[in-house]
Amino acid sequence: MTQNSNKPATSFWVIGVLALIWNALGVMAYLGQKLMTDEMKAMVPADQLEIIENTPAWATAAFAVAVWFGLLGCIVLLMRKKIATTLFIISIIGVLTQLVYNLFLTNAIEVFGNQSLIQPLVTVSVSVFLIWHAKKCADDGILS
Repeated sequence: MTQNSNKPATSFWVIGVLALIWNALGVMAYLGQKLMTDEMKAMVPADQLEIIENTPAWATAAFAVAVWFGLLGCIVLLMRKKIATTLFIISIIGVLTQLVYNLFLTNAIEVFGNQSLIQPLVTVSVSVFLIWHAKKCADDGILS
């Protein structure tokens, strides 16, 4: 196994840690939705709960792929491995699949309001940035 000799700038570590926190929050959101107790469900407005409970398995799987592959991508990015780019690409496929479901196959905009537009756009932007960042780091020899 060869050790990469290119020392990353401080910004590499800052971006990596912030991305890790971002994706950990995504994992928490996923787990919070999947592990929602009856008491928690009672606090959610009925129209929102209906969307959550009627989400098809493929859309839930897309959510899982988005957050878990994003988290794994951040971990291996911080380990300075090129596979981070591939993991981020898999993650954005999950993000985009879930986005299509939420925006075009449900009434999420009506139920959740403008947040249902803002959050996915921020998520897609972060995902695109992480793919670009990992690719740039690989091209610069920071990732091996």
